[in-house]
Amino acid sequence: MSAVIGFLNTIFWQYILIYGLLAVGLYFTVRLGFLQFVHFNELIRSVLGKRSTDSSGISPLQALMVSLASRVGVGNLTGVAVALYLGGAGAIFWMWMVALVGMATAYAEATLAQLYKTRGPGGLYRGGPAFYISQGLGVRWLGSVFSVCLIISFGLVFNAVQANSIAGAIHGAFGVPTLAVGAALAAITALVIFGGIRKIAAVAEIAVPFMAVSYLLLALYVLAVHIGQVPGILAQIVSEALGFREAAAGVVGGVSAAMMNGVKRGLFSNEAGMGSAPNIAAVATPVPHHPSSQGFVQALGPFIDTIVICTATAILILLSGVFAPGSGVTGIALTQQALEVHIGGAGRYFIATAIFFFAFTSIIGNYSYSENAMVHLGIGNQTGLTVLRLGVLAMVVWGAVQAVSTVFDAADAAMGLMATINLVAIVLLSGTVAVLTRDFFAQRKAGATPTFVAADHPQLPGQVDQTIWRRN
Repeated sequence: MSAVIGFLNTIFWQYILIYGLLAVGLYFTVRLGFLQFVHFNELIRSVLGKRSTDSSGISPLQALMVSLASRVGVGNLTGVAVALYLGGAGAIFWMWMVALVGMATAYAEATLAQLYKTRGPGGLYRGGPAFYISQGLGVRWLGSVFSVCLIISFGLVFNAVQANSIAGAIHGAFGVPTLAVGAALAAITALVIFGGIRKIAAVAEIAVPFMAVSYLLLALYVLAVHIGQVPGILAQIVSEALGFREAAAGVVGGVSAAMMNGVKRGLFSNEAGMGSAPNIAAVATPVPHHPSSQGFVQALGPFIDTIVICTATAILILLSGVFAPGSGVTGIALTQQALEVHIGGAGRYFIATAIFFFAFTSIIGNYSYSENAMVHLGIGNQTGLTVLRLGVLAMVVWGAVQAVSTVFDAADAAMGLMATINLVAIVLLSGTVAVLTRDFFAQRKAGATPTFVAADHPQLPGQVDQTIWRRN
């Protein structure tokens, strides 16, 4: 079985997805007229606009915070360090490029998730790739395959991995037994996820800005202290990426290594095209009432995750002087050493605390996606969700005390399959995304508040819930 899983991961992650995610991002960037750059102000306006919602949804800002809760995780601390170690400073430039084109992909999948959303049990909006595959493309069985893969990877296994990171960090910094950490983490997680999507959104709305701002304040402090070195660091990143300057000794492959590792880490970190974030994007009540509005909100996700937070980690490491290719020090150990240079012994405790918040919010964000998958499979009732929640808590405790590499490989394969399915679906529905985008900006140009009415667009494929998208 391990050989089969290994083969699938090779196919998905070294061939299909590395090139597929990047190609789809470029495709949507061009087809939508470089929307994420030309209309960046619309992204900001959609997030900072009115926070009102209705009885069926959560606010656009809450949806963004939940998606960031899942995106911004341990990978922002470890993945960046790995990219630097294997690809040199130039890898960060390619992470930026992936995030910038990924913003268009994130816009497309979130817009489709909004268009094809439905009302689930209790009247709460539900949607995501499984729904636009089923209702937009008319292939329900494929939507069910996607849902199962999502539950296995994001709902269960990845949460065990996050718990493992928390337990290891807390044990290393404070000496607390990993089992005790796992039990306490499960208890805290239970308090949130048993409250459902609304409770998760409320917690994420507070926790995500707190953790992100705290981390960025530290980065700004370090930048201020070393402001004279910052232009040189930025020049190093760009010049090594483009081959104008030879990468540090020990980095094998030069420009190609920088590109490959930057692309990989960027794709894994920002999740654009993976089919995860659209699950919470669908739950939002968009302001203004148009599918594209929530697409703009979610397009900010890759920007915040990669351009802002991952860049902060990279600069902290590069300014510290501890980065040495070939030293064997990489991952969280490299990030920790860098912080210890900047703020002394407190760096170890800061990293442990950061990992807790980054990983905990990932757990509740990942779980929220699974609720939509359960609804699509027809088992999103109270009994089904209770079983799922108990399974998540069990995986949290198990992950805190066990090595999870083998199971993680299996989850990688499941995520690879779901991402491949999602990429095919959004490309097939790209015409619909283009129609919605033109409609949004036509109304903006006419001076009206963009409002989508399904009955005015009979040419759109599939089944759109007319009761959600009707004229008020």
